[in-house]
Amino acid sequence: MDEQHRIRLIGGQYEETALFRLFDEGDACRLLCEYRHKTIEHTASDFFQALCDIRSLLAENGLIPFCYGASLNVYPSGMARDMGQGLKAYKLAVGRHAKMSDLVEIFGSGPDVNPASVAAQEQFFSNWLASPRS
Repeated sequence: MDEQHRIRLIGGQYEETALFRLFDEGDACRLLCEYRHKTIEHTASDFFQALCDIRSLLAENGLIPFCYGASLNVYPSGMARDMGQGLKAYKLAVGRHAKMSDLVEIFGSGPDVNPASVAAQEQFFSNWLASPRS
């Protein structure tokens, strides 16, 4: 896999972006992030987890990637993580089941991205799991 995505970073002093490069290494997913003349990388079992790990480091500088993978109400299913390397996730709404039409690319963006910390995103997912859904 030779894939890369330029993503806007919010929270900095000026308009800036980061370049995310994805490397499929068999059972491991390596994600490299280049920003502010720095490079950070993480390897995980899927790209969503690698993105979360990098987001935690970016947060130390007050930065959040403006993409669905960093949006409050977006989280991948276990199947998306196991079979799709965590590259797609569902836009979730408390009280509603996720549908195929709710699937988004984690490195994609749109007007409905709601940037959040990793902890806030995980809490939203926990709340969604605990909620009755119709």
